[in-house]
Amino acid sequence: MADSTESQTAPPSTAPDATSPGDAYLERRTLRRGSAGPLLLTGLGVAYVVSGDFSGWNNGLAQGGFGGLAIASILMGLMYTCLVFALAELASVLPTAGGGYGFARRALGTWGGFLTGTAILIEYVLAPAAISIFIGDYVESLGLFGLHSSWPVYLACFVIFIGIHLWGVGEALRFSLIVTAVAVAALVVFALAALTDFHVDTLNDIPVQAGAFGASSWLPFGILGIWAAFPFGMWFFLGVEGVPLAAEETKDPVRSLPKAMAAAMGILLLLALITFVAATGARGSAALQSVGDPLVQALQPDGKPTTVGRIVNYAGLAGLVASFFSLIFAGSRQLFALSRAGYLPRFLSLTSRRKAPYLGLLVPGALGFALAAATGDGARMLNVAVFGATISYALMALSHIVLRRREPGLHRPYRTPGGIVTSTVAFVLALAALAATFLVDKDAAFIALGVYVVALAYFAFYSRHRLVAAAPEEEFAALAAAEAELARD
Repeated sequence: MADSTESQTAPPSTAPDATSPGDAYLERRTLRRGSAGPLLLTGLGVAYVVSGDFSGWNNGLAQGGFGGLAIASILMGLMYTCLVFALAELASVLPTAGGGYGFARRALGTWGGFLTGTAILIEYVLAPAAISIFIGDYVESLGLFGLHSSWPVYLACFVIFIGIHLWGVGEALRFSLIVTAVAVAALVVFALAALTDFHVDTLNDIPVQAGAFGASSWLPFGILGIWAAFPFGMWFFLGVEGVPLAAEETKDPVRSLPKAMAAAMGILLLLALITFVAATGARGSAALQSVGDPLVQALQPDGKPTTVGRIVNYAGLAGLVASFFSLIFAGSRQLFALSRAGYLPRFLSLTSRRKAPYLGLLVPGALGFALAAATGDGARMLNVAVFGATISYALMALSHIVLRRREPGLHRPYRTPGGIVTSTVAFVLALAALAATFLVDKDAAFIALGVYVVALAYFAFYSRHRLVAAAPEEEFAALAAAEAELARD
């Protein structure tokens, strides 16, 4: 939806064919500033991920066994830690809602920015749809509301939780923090209960696969099993990189974002360790490798329900709600930023009186509900989301490397420990994780590539000629181009 002021020509330092709309354009596309502090941001980072502690990760046992999944989780934990430190630096330099797209835009140009933003959007649009399916399964299995079909649950999730987001970002993040705290407390209760029945000999009880290279009792599927388990090791951390998307709604983002990202990552590493070890040690890897509720199963080895198991089961629903709710937030902010800059239709970035990007919430929500109701295949959609995520990780890590080398004098209020060594580790591991998605679900990888092709065609033939020079991320990139021109002169 183009405003009448969008015909002015941008200066030569901006992207080709970019336009400079008047003040009214950005006034209709503003978020509520100062709504989130370090505590809410830390809660947001944990909320993105916490559902992955309750289920999903255990499917990696069927790919790599205990040892394979353990090594994969350590490597993926290292990848996310390095990526978070790199993104913390970038977020302190450019604290806008564009997040990874904005960083890549300056480092890799318009194509790099669009590729990164699209990959992030794939992750944050499909993941909530997948999680809504898991919530429906949970509600049915718990016998809540007497439901025998899950689609009303999908609808209720999108309607209720998008409604809270439309109410306001501060209210939304406080709700997310409360639900996340419940889920984290339940994980601690689970670990304490499960560790009382811990047995080392159950960790490696999956039979060794004959002929697998490097196979052993700890690596029953061999060395290749480690690689195949990468996507499941990611479940302990998938989404934490989305904290910078709240930058424009944060109090003192330059200081708050790095602190919150580091704190969230530390909490997630600890939760991953205690959840993984306690669950497999209590019940055994073989029994948990393909169940939908591994924590509950770990607490009832004889098949009889327990009080703690019931608590964890209901808390698992809270964890799913927390992740669903926060991922909707992340997707709406990435869509908002790409739309505001003209990469996607501009009307999607319009905000309400309460400064919420209402179309950025409603459109992905409608799409997510339609996908959930039509397919019911949450695992496939989550695999597609993982594929998009790994592409974005590689591009964001590469952006950090490029900016460090190309612009060493750029003001960086926060600097990544280890510099480009840290981001290089994240880059290499992200590429390895991207390749591993083809080992797990080739169809999901090709579906994601198909979405990418359609998006790239839209950008190549239409939106790249209609970028908005006044968008913060575009101005940031234009500044670099102007400085480069002055340096040449």
